[in-house]
Amino acid sequence: MAEIQQDHADYTGSENTIKEILPYLKHAKNQSQIWRTYVILSINYLNTYDYKNAILYNQKALRLQTEEWQKLAARNNIAVILMEEGKYNEALQIFLSLTTKKEVLNNDEFQGKALDNIGFCYFKIYNSDKALYYFQKSLEIRQKQNDSFGLGKSYLHFAKFYEESNLLLAKKYMHLSYEKFSLAHTIDERLLSLKLIIKNSSDRELKKYSTIYANLSDSVIEVRQKAKNQFARVKYDSKREKNENLKLKTNKAENELQLEIQKNRNIVSYIIITISLSLILVLYFYLTSKRNKEKIEATYKSETRIAKKIHDELANDIYHTMIFAESKNLDLNENREQLLHNLDTIYSRTRDISKANSPIITDENYVFYLKDMISGFNTPNIDLTLNGLDAVLWNKIETNKKITIYRVLQELLVNMKKHSNASLVGITFKSADKNIHIHYTDNGKGANIDEIAYKNGLHNIESKILKIKGQIDVDSAPEKGFKVFLKIPN
Repeated sequence: MAEIQQDHADYTGSENTIKEILPYLKHAKNQSQIWRTYVILSINYLNTYDYKNAILYNQKALRLQTEEWQKLAARNNIAVILMEEGKYNEALQIFLSLTTKKEVLNNDEFQGKALDNIGFCYFKIYNSDKALYYFQKSLEIRQKQNDSFGLGKSYLHFAKFYEESNLLLAKKYMHLSYEKFSLAHTIDERLLSLKLIIKNSSDRELKKYSTIYANLSDSVIEVRQKAKNQFARVKYDSKREKNENLKLKTNKAENELQLEIQKNRNIVSYIIITISLSLILVLYFYLTSKRNKEKIEATYKSETRIAKKIHDELANDIYHTMIFAESKNLDLNENREQLLHNLDTIYSRTRDISKANSPIITDENYVFYLKDMISGFNTPNIDLTLNGLDAVLWNKIETNKKITIYRVLQELLVNMKKHSNASLVGITFKSADKNIHIHYTDNGKGANIDEIAYKNGLHNIESKILKIKGQIDVDSAPEKGFKVFLKIPN
């Protein structure tokens, strides 16, 4: 099989096939069988440019107890490999030693090859006289034999010999070489001859032989690929048949084993399902408990915050108002007006706390309630303008983002009313690049950014915006007003 693959130039496939023999060679009693294996391997390595292994397996063949002609053939193969490596002097010594052996002298084919290779080595080391002498001796032997392949080789070497000095004569030998290789039906050598003809041709002749080369090369590739495919299919079918026989022998045992494995798998599956369900239940109760705990904690924190706000913002005002009512003469008009003013302030703060902690409507009426909340801060002393609110598609905004926008604006306005002494406030809404842009500005007393960065109000606003993956930028300075730029993704 390896030789068939080698004949079809499938050297890698041949190498893989012949390697299957190697473990069994130690049992081989016939040394010629081992020699044949090593030679096939060496030829494969030579044609795949692995010269080191090609020489190694010929050296192994030399060490076998085989006939003399086989040893000489192995030595000849080593010399050919050395030629391929460009080591012409080393190759020449081996070829010259072969021509003294009777086995070579009595075999015209062997002798013709050796003499031709000697001539080629002399040609490569620039000894033209000796090269021509050995080429001619080889040609005479091959002409007597009428060996088409051998003659093709000789003519090819003559063509290379005369290529630089006499191109006309060289081209004659190129064509003779191509003709002889065609008669011998050796494709690779025909291609070699064509390459040389193409290299030394021009115009119509170049086009003619280039076309022949291309067609021949395509044909070779197709034929060899088909041979590879056919061989692979035969080899595959053989292995498949062998595997099917083995499967039939083991099928019953495998089926029984599979049944046992399936039974064990079912048991394991039941256990895994039971454990998984138990874990899911535990996880469910844990998450439910955690969520309830978080709700309780959130409620507690909210109640604590509201209680603190009432204490900080209302208790003192109520206490001072009570003291004022008890200590002042309310018959006087100015005291009554002061008392009413204090009560109005307490009422306003109570309403602000109520609004800040009341539930927010986020349905289709969201814009109405947002406007209502903002307009509540529009007093005789504060001129508040609102732009672009209706331009935003609020029905496409997530509920949590609506709530955040509402709370952030509410907190900004509360802070403005408590701290800034502003008389002009502007809030502008704009939709762009899949974001909502909100610009808040007032003409209040402003503040130093470094001083207000860590205050609770601004920190709460920043925290809320970041939770919805928004951006916040604050711009303020003493007596320069207060500006906040918000960017919230849709």
